[in-house]
Amino acid sequence: MGKNGLTNRQPERKVGLWIFYICGFFFVSFFVAPLILPEGSVTNISGRANALDFATSDGFASSGNSEESLLLHSHEDGTIHTHNEFAWTELDPYTGFIYAFGDLNCHNKHERSWEINGNQMPVCTRDIGIFLGLAIGGFVFSRRGYNRWTIKDTCLSIIPDNWLEKIYRGNHRTIAWLGLGMLFCVPLIIDGFTQLLTNYESNNFTRPLTGGPFGMGLGILIASMYSARPVKFDSASQVELPGGAKFELQKESEEE
Repeated sequence: MGKNGLTNRQPERKVGLWIFYICGFFFVSFFVAPLILPEGSVTNISGRANALDFATSDGFASSGNSEESLLLHSHEDGTIHTHNEFAWTELDPYTGFIYAFGDLNCHNKHERSWEINGNQMPVCTRDIGIFLGLAIGGFVFSRRGYNRWTIKDTCLSIIPDNWLEKIYRGNHRTIAWLGLGMLFCVPLIIDGFTQLLTNYESNNFTRPLTGGPFGMGLGILIASMYSARPVKFDSASQVELPGGAKFELQKESEEE
């Protein structure tokens, strides 16, 4: 019998491993793609997040190759850089797919990205940290996560039960869940608001360090969303919770 009252946690393990494999694939590919391209194939590009800028050199989704975009002002040192025209549709299927993914999901700012083999990576350093965190979060959940009826309680299941006994006895689950989420988000929040409110500028060392915890928390949350399945239980009272706590379903009484 598992600590959630069920005899089988194979679904939770599969969900966690799927997140680990998918996000791990992208994380590794962000390093492999620029490494296997010819040196200097992708240099000093800068686009927009949630938009396609480098699909073609001239035509569909090519705003990153427009005349004004070919001159890029570096945010770090104020100097002007130029980049060669770049189109991921002209690459091989593997590297084209990875750079297309980065083009759509990341701003691709040159000053916020690393270079490998003279090629700019497909995503910025913050996203590198986030995807590493996503993979770690999925792996952690595959080992420690349990379906406990609700997303909230499924997230908390990664924490040892003896740490949660007082929390469940006092029914402080929501506070604990929000606190856990904030713990993963605080480094990113501090880094972002410090840049907004002061002259501080984050760098390519702190960005992945703050993105990592956020990604880990997001990975655990996603795994919990797919793993929290009340249908697996005969009733809410079957769910085993820390400290001997039990769910009670509230029924509204109808007035005659």
